Amino acid sequence: MLARARSAAAALVLVAVSSLSVPAAAKAGRESAPARPVAAEILMDAATGAVLRAHNADVPTYPASLTKMMTLLLAFEALDRGQLRLDQPLPVSYHATTMAPSRLGVAPGDTIRVEDAILALSTKSANDVAVVLGEAMAGNEAAFAQAMTRRARELGMKRTVFRNASGLPDRAQRTTARDMAILSRVLVRSHARYYPYFSRRSFDWQDQTIHGHNRLLDRYDGMDGIKTGYIAASGFNLAASAARDGRRLIAVVLGGESAAKRDRRIVELMDIGFRSRAPVKPGDALVSAPKPEVRRPAAAAAATAAATGGWAIQTGAYGTLQAARQDAESVRKELGALAAAAKPAVQRSGALFKAQLVGFDGASARSACESLKRAKRDCITLQQRP
Repeated sequence: MLARARSAAAALVLVAVSSLSVPAAAKAGRESAPARPVAAEILMDAATGAVLRAHNADVPTYPASLTKMMTLLLAFEALDRGQLRLDQPLPVSYHATTMAPSRLGVAPGDTIRVEDAILALSTKSANDVAVVLGEAMAGNEAAFAQAMTRRARELGMKRTVFRNASGLPDRAQRTTARDMAILSRVLVRSHARYYPYFSRRSFDWQDQTIHGHNRLLDRYDGMDGIKTGYIAASGFNLAASAARDGRRLIAVVLGGESAAKRDRRIVELMDIGFRSRAPVKPGDALVSAPKPEVRRPAAAAAATAAATGGWAIQTGAYGTLQAARQDAESVRKELGALAAAAKPAVQRSGALFKAQLVGFDGASARSACESLKRAKRDCITLQQRP
């Protein structure tokens, strides 16, 4: 009898504790993840960060494979630090191979080069390879997710939490349209050297051609990246960037009902942005700078040598002419007096377009690059001869 009484009392205590914990758990669940896909969008001017249009931009939802943009950002930063090399082989763990599709299909004990891993994420959105990259940088995926979240906070992504490297379902992994636009802007502006990876339609892997998922790269004038994403709980997501006439926009659509509807909404937002020439902030209207001249390498070298001092700075290599133009123009404006005598130029090199400012002497070129590097922008000095 006494044992039954104690058992009953214990059961009552357990029920009471459980009942008290339900509201807190439910609240945490609501904050961490929505019950259904959230329809959210934002349109941002890449040069200024000004928000041109937004709906539900701060409502938490699932990032899905947009997560891989942060995985790639940390990989680009590791490359810049020398922690990784593009030709470095990375080991494939058993844990990586257990990821759900989409997968590249690497096997335990195999290796994959860093550059191939980057392409597997930017095109195929390979979940197995995302884990390979995360483990290479942080030792294990959990530690890497913590590093991703810390970096998000540093960038001002206030409502983003990462729990894995790929974007596979996790109730605690969340983001917002605004946070994804912030991340997109960092990738576009601060990592011009690597941004062309997001423009790739395909890459070759073990005698196969792996095709990407972003159909707008071929369908929208000026579109040159960056990432699609989908899980059932998030709906169809896309962060996109396009440049026209020296102006670059970033659009993020989350929670699309289908890939086609998501893509149409991205196009609508971009069209709205490019049609509008309204000021992006009080008293500061957007004015298109003169387009820089595009020269082939030999002509560019001769022209540069004829310019004062014969020195140039290079701030990025892009997959499209428009992206390189936009970068050259925005850097000239950013440098102000440091680039007073310089002119924007774009040099074609194979499939890439290199954004440059020409007309420096050696000392002013170095000063300009030092200023950009302090702002965490890519820059190299070039002495060109006829």
